[in-house]
Amino acid sequence: MEKEMTQEDFKLRQKHVMLDDIMHVPVDIAYTDIGSGEPLILLHGIPTWSFLYNNVMDELSKHFRVIAPDFIGHGWSDQRDFFDRSIEVQAKMILRLMDHLNIESTHLIGHDTGGGVSLILAINNGERVRKLILSNIVAYDSWPIDDMLALGNPEWSNKSLEEIKNFLLEGYDVGLTDKSQLTETFKNGIIAPYITEMGKVSLIRNASSLNTNHTTSLIDRHGTIQAETLCLWGVDDPWQTITDGERLASEIPNAKLVRLKNASHWVQQDAPERYLTEVLKFLNEN
Repeated sequence: MEKEMTQEDFKLRQKHVMLDDIMHVPVDIAYTDIGSGEPLILLHGIPTWSFLYNNVMDELSKHFRVIAPDFIGHGWSDQRDFFDRSIEVQAKMILRLMDHLNIESTHLIGHDTGGGVSLILAINNGERVRKLILSNIVAYDSWPIDDMLALGNPEWSNKSLEEIKNFLLEGYDVGLTDKSQLTETFKNGIIAPYITEMGKVSLIRNASSLNTNHTTSLIDRHGTIQAETLCLWGVDDPWQTITDGERLASEIPNAKLVRLKNASHWVQQDAPERYLTEVLKFLNEN
């Protein structure tokens, strides 16, 4: 694997665009756009940002035009404290970003809440999704987990930045099977947007927007997804378990399941080489 990029360098590579028609005011969206060829959009979850794909993004960009946005309220996108951050709104943002970038349709990778966004897009805007990869995503009623429910309490705004930092690092540790992948570069990078007073409040608002209804309302429409789909699942995940991956693969008509053993929730960081192998194999299949 190539040397990990620091979050400072990762952030410098990001572009920014103000998108309207999402909220009552335009919102600032940070995104990476590298490589060439067919578009491939990478969607992260909570409490992360597009830096989650740091170990796989450059390799993917050798084969595709890779676009990796930070969701509203996440990463270095708009953190102002007066708008919705639900997965339904994030799906709307992705469509607007695609329009801005003149992308009619794209391959789509979703992780965690980004997987919930991916399901919404594949169901409601199926003509814009070519191939779909779902990795350890939120689905059904398996979310939000207790830690995220606690984080969404407004009283967490009274916690110190050090407390927020320790809370986040504990979760990143629990979600990795290979503890050697909890590198200093990863730790410093993945927490960076949230260890400011504004970032802390934004993180809390992100957590408070998590709504089980936004995925349970999709269940009876999983069978309408037309995109060829790969459920690529770290089997050690204590939160979004392999059972959900198995169920999704059985309900989506053109889906298959690949189990990544000895890998947990943050699968892109936990097993990047195996993750890349399966992603590229699937996307390059005719």
